[in-house]
Amino acid sequence: MSAGRPSPLGATLDAEGVNFALFSAHADRVELCLFDSSGKHELQRLELRARTNDIWHGYLPQARADLLYGYRVHGRYRPQEGHRFNAHKLLVDPYAKSLVGGIEWSDAHFGYRIGQNTADLSLDRRDSARVMPKCRVIDPAYNWEDDRPPGTPWKDTVIYELHVKGFTIAHPGVPPEFRGTYAGLASAPVIEHLKRLGVTAVELLPVHAFAQDRHLVERGLRNFWGYNSLAFLTPEPSYCATGSISEFKTMVKALHAAGIEVILDVVYNHTAEGNQMGPTLSLRGIDNASYYRLVTGNARYYMDYTGCGNTLDTSNSHVLELIRDSLRYWVEDMHVDGFRFDLGVALTRDMTGFEMRGAFLQEIARDPVLSQVKMIAEPWDLGPGGYQLGGFPAGWGEWNDRYRDTMRSFGKGDAQTLGEFATRFTGSSDLFERSGRAPQSSINFLTAHDGFTLHDLVSYNHKRNEANLENNRDGTDNNQSWNCGVEGQTEDETISALRRCQKRNLLTMLFLSQGVPMLLAGDEMGRSQGGNNNAYCQDNAVSWVNWSLKAEDRQLQAFVRRLIRLRRALPILRRTAFFHGRAVGASGAKDIAWLRADGQEMKDEDWHQSNTPCLGIFFSPDLRNGEPDANPPDPTPSFWSRLWSLMRGMFKPDAVAASHPVGRGSLRSRVWLRHENQGSASGEGSFLILVNVHHETIAFVLPRLDDRLVWSMVIDTYLEDGWKSDGRVHNSSEYVLNGRSIVVLQAKAKRRTL
Repeated sequence: MSAGRPSPLGATLDAEGVNFALFSAHADRVELCLFDSSGKHELQRLELRARTNDIWHGYLPQARADLLYGYRVHGRYRPQEGHRFNAHKLLVDPYAKSLVGGIEWSDAHFGYRIGQNTADLSLDRRDSARVMPKCRVIDPAYNWEDDRPPGTPWKDTVIYELHVKGFTIAHPGVPPEFRGTYAGLASAPVIEHLKRLGVTAVELLPVHAFAQDRHLVERGLRNFWGYNSLAFLTPEPSYCATGSISEFKTMVKALHAAGIEVILDVVYNHTAEGNQMGPTLSLRGIDNASYYRLVTGNARYYMDYTGCGNTLDTSNSHVLELIRDSLRYWVEDMHVDGFRFDLGVALTRDMTGFEMRGAFLQEIARDPVLSQVKMIAEPWDLGPGGYQLGGFPAGWGEWNDRYRDTMRSFGKGDAQTLGEFATRFTGSSDLFERSGRAPQSSINFLTAHDGFTLHDLVSYNHKRNEANLENNRDGTDNNQSWNCGVEGQTEDETISALRRCQKRNLLTMLFLSQGVPMLLAGDEMGRSQGGNNNAYCQDNAVSWVNWSLKAEDRQLQAFVRRLIRLRRALPILRRTAFFHGRAVGASGAKDIAWLRADGQEMKDEDWHQSNTPCLGIFFSPDLRNGEPDANPPDPTPSFWSRLWSLMRGMFKPDAVAASHPVGRGSLRSRVWLRHENQGSASGEGSFLILVNVHHETIAFVLPRLDDRLVWSMVIDTYLEDGWKSDGRVHNSSEYVLNGRSIVVLQAKAKRRTL
């Protein structure tokens, strides 16, 4: 074995052999271990004798692709000093790009002797190689043909969060051998479903190779979600039908061909090695003191900002380099389009807490590759000051849990939620605007993998997590859910109809809100987890998408498709600037106005009522492509325009001005809505959303149209199909808004009759 090169890290194949390189600042010696094709028998140990700037490296001539290997790293076993080297434990290369085999749990995985009070201070000498996965050298060659990233702008993005296995394992149209795999996700019937639905991106729950938790395996459960990373550059092997990483690339290529981006949910905040009592699988045995945040003054223990036992130390340049190299690999070699960072605040921490100008965020911002893809933060962790919603820099999207909680609460009619609803519905300007960010910074969601599904949100007041074998103690109790009168399944058709309507209401709010909507896979077809709101360990029908649809499920699916088409067709729903209630365009109409049920604009006191169950949201027709016209045409100074100017001055500003949480104080400007008994005048292209969260029917006075126009009904969630009617509101100044319903109206020209 020759010296080789210190870069790149990992195992790199060339025409003559394989170069191996591993970082460890505190190791005394590093051995490369080679295995037979079964991975069960260790054939050879080769010492990496060359060391350059803490990179241990060597070159193995004539080595080829598919060679199986691992590392043994020698050094001090002194937990009190932060060092946990144990050469009896085979270690996974942090830069491995493929793994063979899985973890077969035994006490040999632990670097210490289990069973003593101070167990982790002792050294265990059992060899773990037989029960460890092996790293595999890959040939990266792949024919991407003409693959191109879809490059969907943030404003046009609709995200669909799914689990590779759970989404495809029960799909009858997927060949049995491909169900639950990357190949299954690339299959024609699955992609056809995504295309017909209209989503523009899939966000995959973790596909980095992850470890099964020993305590779950011993109880007959599994870590289904995969938030337990083992190797940051390796696609999870259990999702691979063919055993080749090319299968993942083919999946990405197929989704791209359908115009669908691929976003990965990535877990760089912690690893599967847990706290000081956890196993030694990779980073702990390679260089514990470099990779993890340890307690100052007592390095035996780990800083745990994640709730999973450890936290990666991104203040260490080599740890930051590992994360950056992993991200670049997934973009450049695997062609993914973006990332959602689990517990993203943990990655930004310095010694004092969250730091927007810290090394991690700066590394992303200046990287020529990573700065060009979609970045989404889960903007919190479990450490002090860990809730940082709105704190990430420009260009980032953030999961907006305040949107989730507000829409859930408002949707079931909770008091004192109207103002918060208005703010969240219009893009959460209070969180993002002051730092110069756009509405697309808000990733809006009602449900996600963690929590109730949409169906369960309207069917359960309380979680049902007994199957997790934790006595129903796990999972949140703060669900903001409402069972509509009966807990769980029911044969009562009145209750069932109300639940169906509530699902349509919540989905309508999601897709009509400013920001980027995210839909949980299966919500569009009534998927239930039986009330389990923490199904992380349920690798079974509880978590799998059920493709055996009832008529009501297909009807809901069609309704969601219509909502997404509506969002795509109306640029006003995809603005890149926040509403301010100001006059726009030649007419002087406000960009947005908030109406009471009597048709008048809301005033300050209306927002502070203990219960305002009904409101209208009026969008100006003068918004072009969702934005005010930067240079509106100057209308010809005709008799009619001069008359209109004269009439405008006749009305007192206070009679027509409204005040609402979005742009408060800016709404006393010139408006187009006229204060009349029959409501307000509006023109073609006007767009009106009526929301009634009360259980009683309300007659809503509509803005007045001129004689050439009529209000056309686009959505009415009270209807079982959500829209199928004659599509018109004839000869009426009111719309009868049924209890707990949302209606969308658009001003259109009357049909001509002969």
